[in-house]
Amino acid sequence: MQPSPSMTPERLTALSAADRLRLVDVWEAAVRATHHFLGEEDIQFFKPRVREVYLDAVKLVCLRAADGQILGFIGTAEGKIEMLFVDPAHHGQGIGRALLKHVLGEGGITAVDVNEQNPGAVGFYQRMGFTVEGRSERDGQGKPFPLLHLRIANFSS
Repeated sequence: MQPSPSMTPERLTALSAADRLRLVDVWEAAVRATHHFLGEEDIQFFKPRVREVYLDAVKLVCLRAADGQILGFIGTAEGKIEMLFVDPAHHGQGIGRALLKHVLGEGGITAVDVNEQNPGAVGFYQRMGFTVEGRSERDGQGKPFPLLHLRIANFSS
């Protein structure tokens, strides 16, 4: 399904139980489709943290299908994109781009950390104007998943 121009990003201020479950489902499906460097143990380590901690630590914006189902979401905090996940059944349909443009258009977002081992995400952010400004050997949890630190200087939609 192609997102229609009438679909607009929606800020999620209070997560309903159904929305929280759907966000975790989108996260897990997207991670399984794109984070091939993670093992099952890693996914199970992160899943409860996404559900119980990470979703509440960011400002969330989602994009829904006409039937109300969340297709993708982005979370930001303190000038940084902390998460961007799209249901893999809808990859390549402009959902991630629409979400990213929305938060960049609101202003104040200038950075994102991306798993170096996720070349699709690295390429996506670079196509959107981000450049690599640094690298860390480990992720925020101290796990051996190198991160690239990206920054965008100017955004114009």
